[in-house]
Amino acid sequence: MHMSENLTNIVESILFGAGRPMRLSEIRTLLSTQNIEAELPNIKIAMNALEDRYATSALEIKEVASGYRLQIRNEYGDFLYPLWNDNSNRLSKALMETISIIAYKQPVTRGDIEDVRGVSVSSQIIRSLLDREWIKAAGYRDVPGRPTLYETTKVFLNDLNLKTLNDLPPLPEALPAEEALDQLEVG
Repeated sequence: MHMSENLTNIVESILFGAGRPMRLSEIRTLLSTQNIEAELPNIKIAMNALEDRYATSALEIKEVASGYRLQIRNEYGDFLYPLWNDNSNRLSKALMETISIIAYKQPVTRGDIEDVRGVSVSSQIIRSLLDREWIKAAGYRDVPGRPTLYETTKVFLNDLNLKTLNDLPPLPEALPAEEALDQLEVG
């Protein structure tokens, strides 16, 4: 087997088996543990070959915040819903409003979120976002009570198929943040 084709297959197997996004440098490190020395440009060439391989397939190579991953294209995801049929994954309107405000206005405190939403934010929602690893504590505001500042994480970007926060849909003036986020497919 030709080395470049073999490298493409090896990279494919890593992406398939990893179960999480992988950076090119992580793939290189993993390969070196198997005594395969591959330079980053060659790994990127293998990644491009995989993109070509999957061009007409239900799978795609997607670059998100934490690296590259092999995933099912959005248009084929619907066929899996009956398999998963997990209603616990439904995101409540309150949770969507909260994560939207954090995503667009970060870093923010719970008080900031409440000012925008006009209602109190339950500890359960913050806990749920922390448990999902969609947000993290990013410090404390220097005011009495020292409230926690929250910001989104790479996991949040990965789950929304985004590479950076700049990939969020622009926030039209009249559109609440959660409606802008509704336009994204949660992976």
